[in-house]
Amino acid sequence: MTTQPLPLSADEARRIALRAQGLLGAPDRRAGARGVLRHLGAVQLDTISVLARSHELVPYARLGAIGRQAVESAYWAPPEAPAHAFEYWSHAACVLPVEEWPHFAFRRRAYRDRPLWGHEMPPGAYEKVLAQLRDEGPLTATELGGAKNGGEWWDWSGSKVAVERALTYGDVVCVRRTGWRRVYDLPERAIPAELLHDDLDDLECVRHLIRLAARSLGVGTRSDLADYHRLKTEQFDAVIEDCGLVRVRVEGWGKPAWADPQALESSPRGRHRTTLLSPFDSLIWERARAERLFGFSHRLEAYVPKPKRVHGYFAMPVLSGGRLIARVDPAREGTTLVARQITLGGDVPGTATPRKAVEGTAKALAEAATWVGCTRVRVDRVDPPELREPLEREATRALTARLEGAEV
Repeated sequence: MTTQPLPLSADEARRIALRAQGLLGAPDRRAGARGVLRHLGAVQLDTISVLARSHELVPYARLGAIGRQAVESAYWAPPEAPAHAFEYWSHAACVLPVEEWPHFAFRRRAYRDRPLWGHEMPPGAYEKVLAQLRDEGPLTATELGGAKNGGEWWDWSGSKVAVERALTYGDVVCVRRTGWRRVYDLPERAIPAELLHDDLDDLECVRHLIRLAARSLGVGTRSDLADYHRLKTEQFDAVIEDCGLVRVRVEGWGKPAWADPQALESSPRGRHRTTLLSPFDSLIWERARAERLFGFSHRLEAYVPKPKRVHGYFAMPVLSGGRLIARVDPAREGTTLVARQITLGGDVPGTATPRKAVEGTAKALAEAATWVGCTRVRVDRVDPPELREPLEREATRALTARLEGAEV
């Protein structure tokens, strides 16, 4: 007998997703940024830094203005300290909790079997890099002989090609960075002995990652759950019946979906976070899902030619009241947080009108300003333009209240 999918309204699915992502309800401040990492299962890395780098913005969005050094130490262990996270290819280049090392054995095997690579590796370079790490201890690419050959950014040196290849194979690991540069080490020195194995077969690894994705998303379609750790749909199909997830039918989605059983045990309640979101935040990193959940079309325009940008170089969605209500393209000039461009309102009529989005956007700007050490907010351009002055005034008021320690 086939069990009928459990019906969920679009609003229920949205609130389940927000709670699963740590953006609805009381945050676990005692667990800090490391708790956020474990809860999400993966935090994406990116080189772009505007207010801060994306891996800093993710815990900030959930915990508020925590110390930036606390975020760094939550990810990367100091020398001689036990590792609590490592970098690897998940949704993209991500920081992952160290306990997930065994569950990426399937991907390490796949990389070892991969026939083609984008960079040629000079003969002997692989063995030389491993020997150097073994003899000299943890090293950056520069210390291994230099990261580049002197050409464009993709013109890697032989040692850089070798050490990155070793990273994908699992013969090298990164559990620490210095000045944003990876510090490479041997896994046997960095990964706890009880986790240092590739014993799990591919199906067991994939099954675990699908469950982890469901816990982190709350509810999702086949593509949502597979995309979280960049699994293939055939891998998803091979294990989904054994993952213990609940089949659901979400209003308006038009596709089969599954939910984490724990996410269905109680109704999502509590305080909504009001915050700026990194475009690489796992709440919205999959565009089709963001559109389904929030009716919000999100696209990173950093790599779009400037004349063709609609919302700005690093437009950050504003989350408020459980909705995406605006986009802010931020910058800093000394101790002034500059909103170069703000687009107020959601993409679906009725979800957030421009005027109703002013208060939440101003609050998000004020909190972000205090976090990055700014004492002033300046708003350059707003769509619609008649709301520029009211928004700047409200943001200044909210920031002044924060700086004076008052409730906002």
